[in-house]
This record gives sequence, C-alpha cells and structure tokens, in this order.
Amino acid sequence: MKDLSWKTLSSEYLFKDDWFTIRKDSCQAQDGKIISPYYVYEFPTWVTAVALTEDGKIIMERQYRHALGQTNYEIPGGCVDSTDSSLEEAVARELLEETGYRFRQFEYLGKTSANPSTNNNWMHMFLVTGGYHAQDQELDHNEEIEIYLFSIEEVKQLLKENKIVQSMHVTALLYALERLGKLSY
Repeated sequence: MKDLSWKTLSSEYLFKDDWFTIRKDSCQAQDGKIISPYYVYEFPTWVTAVALTEDGKIIMERQYRHALGQTNYEIPGGCVDSTDSSLEEAVARELLEETGYRFRQFEYLGKTSANPSTNNNWMHMFLVTGGYHAQDQELDHNEEIEIYLFSIEEVKQLLKENKIVQSMHVTALLYALERLGKLSY
C-alpha cells in the first residue's frame, strides 16, 4: 500500500484553553506538495458509555447544547482527566458525576473519532451494566442534565426517528446494541 502520510514541517498554536486548542500546521505530502495552512483542533481524550441499570434500562441524558441551540438526548460521558488512572476509571467517574449511578461490569467497545480531518482526539466507548443509583448528581457549573431510563426498544425507536443527534453517541449505541444481540443487519 502507498504511504499517504504527511510530514509536519512546522506547527504554531493559535489558541490554547483547557478544552480546546487550535494549531496551524505546514505539511508536506509524499509527492512533495506543500499543504499550508492546515488547522488542527486539539481536544482531550473523551469517554462515553451505553449504561444499563440492573433491570436493563438504558440511562439517557437530556441536556441543552448551545452550539446547536437544541436540547437533545445523549448518553453519559466526558473528558478523561489527568487524575484518571485508566479509561475505565474515567468513564466510571463521569457516570457517577452525571447520573449518580455506579456499575458492576465494564466492557470496552472500541474508539471513534468525531472528525479525523480536523480533530486529533479519540472517544472511547464502553458498555456498562449492573447500574444502581448510588448518589445525587455532581454536575459541573455549566451542566444541567435530566436523567431518563428507557427500555432498549425505546432507545432503538429514538435512533430510528433520528432523535439522538450526537453522532459519536449514535455510534456507541449501535456498537452496544450489536454486542447485546439487539441489532441485526
């Protein structure tokens, strides 16, 4: 197979913040062509989970997303913190903070990218089961999250009706449904 990778000739940071960084690269393709500027958005590593309670309900979150100006259903997740010792620990922490639930089993489903042409990070997906309510939510100052428990069939209907718009969450749900034997091709 032909090597299609680019060589980075230079990089310049245009903006840096905790959750978002913009980098301008100058690159060279294998054929010598210069690609400049090429903008890269740097984000932290993300984790998300399709979370099932002890009685088999899927935990869904409903929250406002300002960039779209919409309130939508999503699955729990967030950023991996520097204090997290593993991806599993990060997703367990996010689940507890956002939903108040703890889980007995964690299964790694893989990783996906929001947009590999511009974003440099991965979102790691989990299927977690055996969830039980352990505490109240511990939300960040900018979060207001409503928790809903849906049957697997109700979530499948939300997917069919395009009522879950976060594409990486749709991806995680499809992988989890397939793993649970609830999705056929």
